[in-house]
Amino acid sequence: MTGKANFSPEEWSRILASPMVASMAITAADPGGLWGMLKEGMTGGWALVKAKRDPNTNVLVKAVADDFADGSARGSASEGVQARFKGIQASELKRKAVEELRSVAAIVDSKAPEDAPAFKSWLQDIAQKAAEAANEGGFLGFGGVAVSDAEKATLAEIAAALNTPPATATAGM
Repeated sequence: MTGKANFSPEEWSRILASPMVASMAITAADPGGLWGMLKEGMTGGWALVKAKRDPNTNVLVKAVADDFADGSARGSASEGVQARFKGIQASELKRKAVEELRSVAAIVDSKAPEDAPAFKSWLQDIAQKAAEAANEGGFLGFGGVAVSDAEKATLAEIAAALNTPPATATAGM
């Protein structure tokens, strides 16, 4: 059974933060207004809540969701994201987030190969839901497109980084 014990503290911190990083990559690809950024940013949190409640969740995803529910682990993950992205210019944020997802995928592939496909697919799904969370290019959330070209390109980059098939569009949140 794959869980926190399979990884070093640094690796686990990165794995724990990866749902936030997946959402952040999409938000950085096409920053919209405040409301859109909030909706996109919340997708990782909602995915964690869903994973914690779903009895059929992959064991590694479940371990992340369970550990994230612990305030100290959540704080550690947040601090890790801040440290990894400190000093990064807004224009470089998306690239750095995709690189971080590539690194997390490599860690999971090497330390939890049996759970890696489901975990990486889960991260891809979080990115897809973040892209669909808010319309881009409209006015006050009205009009625009559900997923912008920049977000579509970023989804393809994330799929390549995770070595997963590109996600298909799903219904909004």
